[in-house]
Amino acid sequence: MSRVGELSGRRILVVEDEVMVAWMLEDMLGQLGCAVVGPAARVDQALAILGSEEVDAAVLDVNLNGEKCYPIADALTARGVPFVFSTGYGRKGLKEAYLERPMLQKPFKRSMLGDVLGTLLIHGDREEPEKRTAPAVWDANRLRIATEAAGVALWSWNVDTDAIYMDERAHGLWGVPLGPVTFEDLSAHIHPEDLDRVRAAFASTREVLGAYEIDFRILHGKEVRWVSARGRGDDQGIVGRLMFGVFLDVTERKMAEEAREMIAGEMGHRVKNLFTIASALTVISERSTSTTKEMSKDLRLRLAALDRAHDLVRPVLGDPKRAAQLGDLLAVLLAPYAGGGLDGERVRIDVPELLVGEASATTLALVVHELATNSIKYGSLSTATGTLDVSCVGDDHGAAVTWRERGGPEVSPPNGHAGFGSRLMTNAVAGQLGGTIVFEWLSEGVTVVLRTSRARLGG
Repeated sequence: MSRVGELSGRRILVVEDEVMVAWMLEDMLGQLGCAVVGPAARVDQALAILGSEEVDAAVLDVNLNGEKCYPIADALTARGVPFVFSTGYGRKGLKEAYLERPMLQKPFKRSMLGDVLGTLLIHGDREEPEKRTAPAVWDANRLRIATEAAGVALWSWNVDTDAIYMDERAHGLWGVPLGPVTFEDLSAHIHPEDLDRVRAAFASTREVLGAYEIDFRILHGKEVRWVSARGRGDDQGIVGRLMFGVFLDVTERKMAEEAREMIAGEMGHRVKNLFTIASALTVISERSTSTTKEMSKDLRLRLAALDRAHDLVRPVLGDPKRAAQLGDLLAVLLAPYAGGGLDGERVRIDVPELLVGEASATTLALVVHELATNSIKYGSLSTATGTLDVSCVGDDHGAAVTWRERGGPEVSPPNGHAGFGSRLMTNAVAGQLGGTIVFEWLSEGVTVVLRTSRARLGG
């Protein structure tokens, strides 16, 4: 039975650390008529979303890159929000307190997801009415506790004097001293690109019917935060010439939205890259063999090397703290492109003994994959005579990996904005490794330097 009508408009929080699985869940939920909240890839990110978003239910991946999702499950339980676990390990891997909770065994179909959510949301698993306790009395103290728990900052605006009064949390959010302020005082902290839009919205609030909301960026020192200002217009929220509303810090939500937009574009980019890699590997195999049988064997070996790289960066259950040597990881990732062999004439690797942790290995593999793809498209690996040198220097605190291409087509800097691949590499290195990646477009070949702390590389 179709669940589309039953689940239409329901807000479902998705907590999943695998990008492709998260994308699949978003697609399934969209077909079921649900609105996706998130997705979140980390425990702290999911808890931040819960502090600022209304959700009807949640789908929780149990293992989030080494972290368990139970703090999220606890928070949802406290709020009375139903949820289902999504796991590839089976019910035995669940915490004892949650063994009776609904669970979806990966991989699962959209119909299974719809049935579980339908059972939770339509039929529910709540107590019978006679077992429910009396509703809480929402006095000022309990409301204060609730707003603090949800991270809600309060404000009021005197429509006659233009004085804005805010609670302590709001002053901390904006970074302004305690006491009355005006819009002009706050405007100094609004991001210049958003100021005119916010000013126009502020001026029109009296004409807005019912509730209104506007999201904008503010500057808190060097930090940029996203704020959602919410209130009511047309005098509906005015008492004694004071209009009341709230500020919510929605930075995590905005970052998640930006990540989703990037992933949507990246999906097409990834598919094209997969075809490019397959084509390039075929050409490399054809160049190095003389018969179709030899070519078939050579191509299978190269694809097997890519599969081994996947095994290195995604350890099996039971070995969650496994780390890979940087040299081993690079060797496995670059073996399919080596042609004449690693440490030979085509691809040379010279790195010290450095351990790369699971999370960092995934990021590093993504970056190497992107660089190698670009090289076989446009760089030194696109020609039979091109070479690639990968080296690393570092100390107890930091490490710098240098990717140097030579002997390929003449290189010129890219025009216009950075593509999806470049944006992905920059964001991945900054976000996951806490480092930087710099490109030097020399005519004889591109040079790329990736810098990160040794601690983050091993994390």
